[in-house]
Amino acid sequence: MSSPIYIQIHNKIKQTIESGQWKIGDRIPAERDLAVQFGVSRMTLRQAVQTLVDEGILERHVGSGTFVARQKVQERMSSGVTSFTEIIESQGKQASSKTISYLVTMPSISESEKLHLINGEKVLRMERIRYADDLPICFEVATLPYNLIKDYERAQISASLYKTLEEHGLSIGHAEQTVSATSAPERIADYLDVKRGAAILRLRQTTSLSDGRPFEYVRTQYVGERFEFYLAK
Repeated sequence: MSSPIYIQIHNKIKQTIESGQWKIGDRIPAERDLAVQFGVSRMTLRQAVQTLVDEGILERHVGSGTFVARQKVQERMSSGVTSFTEIIESQGKQASSKTISYLVTMPSISESEKLHLINGEKVLRMERIRYADDLPICFEVATLPYNLIKDYERAQISASLYKTLEEHGLSIGHAEQTVSATSAPERIADYLDVKRGAAILRLRQTTSLSDGRPFEYVRTQYVGERFEFYLAK
């Protein structure tokens, strides 16, 4: 089983950066030039680049192009792991999801690193729009080790993964989270019913079970005016 073309391009670009050929702060070639180089459509190339942007490896500068991302100042957030469903329901709202894609495939390099996978291990990659009372709140790409969830029904995973795991005797442990600000590209704007360029809060999270095994790598884009992060110490 091979990875989708855009994931293969993602991997090649990431390897180019890690090899030092493209350094932090460098502007990468234009999408049309990269599309020609890789022999793919601009749409496929754009999807690969956007995936790297969502992971914080690349960053777009409006009017200037796309650059290898600089290291950002970070402050550790401390909070318990709470699912989207639990957060929304705790505020008296109805949580729901719409699954955009649901694919068992080979992982990208980034997904393998985050989930500590060995060569040949497959993943489930799932794209969803998450709602509160039918209002779109975020677009989420979740990657899970396939061996962990292969015996579960699709509805058990897409409706409330954390609840399903706990019902099967698996305890949720800790999460590592990174939050940054960005603007909504056209595809995400359409999904979230906002204007292109609207303020977006981007969360990258790796969640582990209580035994330390990472089981979820999520890239989520929240509508800035509909969601805020609050951490109590």
